[in-house]
Amino acid sequence: MRILIYGINFAPELTGIGKYSGEMAAWLAGRGHEVRVVTAPPYYPEWRVREGYSSWRYGRESFALPAGGGFSGWRCPLWVPRSPSGLTRLLHLVTFMLTSAPIMLRYFLWRPHVVLLIAPTLFCAPVAWTVARLAGGAAWLHLQDFELDAAVGLNLLRHGWLRGAARIFERQWLLAFDRVSSISHRMLSHLGDKGVAETRCVLFPNWVDTQALYPLLGVSSYRAELGISPETVVALYSGNMGEKQGLELLVEAARRLRSRSEIVFVLAGAGVARARLEVQGKDLPNLRWLPLQPAERLNEWLNLADIHLLPQRADAADLVMPSKLTGMLASGRPVVATARLETQIGQVVAGCGQLVAPGDVDGLAEAIYQLARNPGRRLKLGQQARRYAVEHCDYERVMLDFEKNLGSLLSSP
Repeated sequence: MRILIYGINFAPELTGIGKYSGEMAAWLAGRGHEVRVVTAPPYYPEWRVREGYSSWRYGRESFALPAGGGFSGWRCPLWVPRSPSGLTRLLHLVTFMLTSAPIMLRYFLWRPHVVLLIAPTLFCAPVAWTVARLAGGAAWLHLQDFELDAAVGLNLLRHGWLRGAARIFERQWLLAFDRVSSISHRMLSHLGDKGVAETRCVLFPNWVDTQALYPLLGVSSYRAELGISPETVVALYSGNMGEKQGLELLVEAARRLRSRSEIVFVLAGAGVARARLEVQGKDLPNLRWLPLQPAERLNEWLNLADIHLLPQRADAADLVMPSKLTGMLASGRPVVATARLETQIGQVVAGCGQLVAPGDVDGLAEAIYQLARNPGRRLKLGQQARRYAVEHCDYERVMLDFEKNLGSLLSSP
């Protein structure tokens, strides 16, 4: 198959959507499919274009595979705001749509069998659909989150007319694509609520390489490097530090537990909220701040944790399925999440961790404390987390199902 992947985030971004899009392209190319990519320079989660890339000029890039072969793509310029807000995020997405459209339109001559749009950003839907139709191929929309619903929930679209126009645009393009996939059953149900027929909906969950990420038999080397004793219980958050995560709860939970010297909080990552959070927690001796760690050390890094932390705001918890969760599960550690049981996050974490009501700082601190003092329960929940990852999130299994769905789409009338 000739597959054209279109999305604003891509490798070498280490977190979020870019990580999955890059791994998907590599897997498909490794299976012998012809893959092309139209994307932006890497900028996430720092909201700053990475050194060696340009935010103002186009660039051609080749991606080699370890076993030989590879694929190629275009990096399209875009504006990256230093402090993203509702309006600046909107402009950010629009600039990518405008600069990527000419490159995408050139690709209809390549005659892709499938044009696969990764959303965010849905702004690119008209371009992706047009190229698919001009090429005589199929149009597939994959939703990593419902960006409009999340924006409304987080009050980023404050004007009623703007929300109304966005909903009309969203509905039109959700109904236009041949297939619409998303990463959880709850999100597929939400697609049905938006009018997308069940026959056009496909489950395409985020995955984890369970061969590369697994529970270590010994102690992570990070403990010695960071001066953390093997007896200390590490509560770890690692990933994007944006506004929709509700990370201020972690800082306040650390404040509640500051007298418990056997527990240390490690918060690692980058994002628009980090500077504010560091100020909030600058007086806490039990709170450590670190940057994102190298991808090649991810297994050691995740095994630093005794407890993984997954905060979510109540108004976003059922609209996204955090990409970081799969790695947490694969590492065989329990997860403490701020989510309601009826959400997709809640359904997953209930069997391998502890759920706390969103916004409940005291409940979060108590859940961490109770797990910290009960190593047997941590071990049991961690084993259940690992089992879930292997059975439901394995990289090879998820991608084989996706490849089968691609084939079914192309063979249908």
